[in-house]
Order: sequence, then C-alpha cells, then structure tokens
Amino acid sequence: MAGTDTTRTTTSELAVLEAGLDALETVPVRRTPWREILWRKVLPPVTAVIVVLAVWKLLVLAHVTDDYKLPDPSAVWHSLRQLWLNGTLFDIIWTSVSRGLLGFLAALAIGTPLGLLVARVPFVRAALGPVLSGLQSLPSVAWVPAAVIWLGITDAAMYAVILLGAVPSIANGLVSGIDQVPPLYLRAGRTLGATGVLGARYVLLPAALPGYLAGLKQGWAFSWRSLMAAELIASSPDLGLGLGQYLENARTDSDMPGVLLGIILILFVGIAIDLAVFSPLERRVLRTRGLAAGR
Repeated sequence: MAGTDTTRTTTSELAVLEAGLDALETVPVRRTPWREILWRKVLPPVTAVIVVLAVWKLLVLAHVTDDYKLPDPSAVWHSLRQLWLNGTLFDIIWTSVSRGLLGFLAALAIGTPLGLLVARVPFVRAALGPVLSGLQSLPSVAWVPAAVIWLGITDAAMYAVILLGAVPSIANGLVSGIDQVPPLYLRAGRTLGATGVLGARYVLLPAALPGYLAGLKQGWAFSWRSLMAAELIASSPDLGLGLGQYLENARTDSDMPGVLLGIILILFVGIAIDLAVFSPLERRVLRTRGLAAGR
C-alpha cells in the first residue's frame, strides 16, 4: 500500500509539473484594443513627424540659411500636390517599388540556396564565406559603373546592382541563423528521416527563421539602397521615371523642394515596406517562440 501511495503521489506531482510547464509555454493571445494600438503604435511616429516639421519650420523662420537651400515645408507640400494633380505620383513610386520588389525576390531565390550551401558544406563555406562577407561590406553604389558598362543603362543593370547588394545579406543572414540551430534538432530530424532537402525544409529553415528573417530585412534594405543609387547615377528616359531619377532631375533643376520631396518619398517607401511586411513577420515568428507576447 505504501508503494502504491508513493507511486500515486509521484504520478500526481509529475502531472502537476507537466501542467505547469505547459502553462509556461503557452503564450496568452488577446485582442489588442484600438485605444492601446493608437497609443503605442500610432501616436509615437505621428508625434515624431510633428516635432520634425515644427523644428523645420522654426529653422526656416529663423533664416538659418538661404531659402533655396532650406525651403519652407509648404513648398515641399506644393511639389507633392503638383505630382498628385499631374497624375504622376504613384507612377514614380511604383516604377521604383516594382523594380525593388522584383530584384529582392530574385535575390531571395538566389541567396537562400546559396546560404544553405555555405552553412552546410565546409568546402563551400571556406571558399565563399569570406567572399560573401566582403561583398556585404562593399557599398552597392560601387557596382553601378561596372553594371552600366556590362549591361548598358537598362533595367538589367538595375537588377544586377540589386542582386549584388542583396544576395550576400540574405545568404549571410541564413548562415548566421543555421549556425545557431542546436545540433539536437538536426539529430532528431535525421532520426525521423528528414535529411537532405527534407531536412533543410522541415528542420533547418524553421529553426533558423529568426536569423533568416533578419537577413531578409537587411537584404531588402540593401535592395532599396542599391536601386536608389543605380537610378541616381544611371538615369535615362528609357528606364522610366523612378524615385531616384526624380531626385536627380530635381537636383539638376536646382529644385530643392523637389529634392527634399524625393528624399521623403524614398524614406516613406522604405518604412512602409518594413511596417507592412517585415515587422508583422518578425512579430509572428517571435510570438510563435514565446518571445514577443508583449509586443
């Protein structure tokens, strides 16, 4: 009887412990009230924009420099309104965004298998690892002259610059993520028959997702910066009017409101892509790992 009681007690304690561990692993999910969303997500950036505009207006009123160097915010708004009335605003933005997204998707298709090879094949890592790190530190604008000579002032040159800027970041991000995968996961996957392509799909990539996602964010940043550098330097009417070429045209015309508007639009697109695509993905990945319950 004593042995039976002891066994029951042990079983009960194990059940309580298991339930406690399950409770710890469970991430509470609740619907965030609109008031909290406005307070935490909307109000801070809106306040920052208002502060920047106020400081800008004060500097203009204080005449810290000539008007043609620092125009009034209303002049920039007028330039934006003219683009809107002319029906060219969205065309300019879409010309650059479509190039950037297509180039990023191509870089994703190349950088992902390349990162897997570098991470899992020692010879490839020894041969290409330092090259990828060097390419990642090389400014993308350095590739523009070479791409123009190789491919001419064409869309192909734009995409080549994007690929050379984004592929190393995506590959290195995946390599970093795979390096942090516990070896136990790989052994468990092999035990279950997940080897080769199946192991990469069902074990390596899901386990390395946080590092991989960081590489994707950096890859998009490199894609966008590379494209803007290419459009600024290799501008041509045959390429269509994108944000980089709009910025260069404004500089040529000494149109400072247009220059500032171009900078603001480039910044706006970069922030919008991050907020609409990468930030939700990052929150979802972290939340599934119990790391972002309070975000």
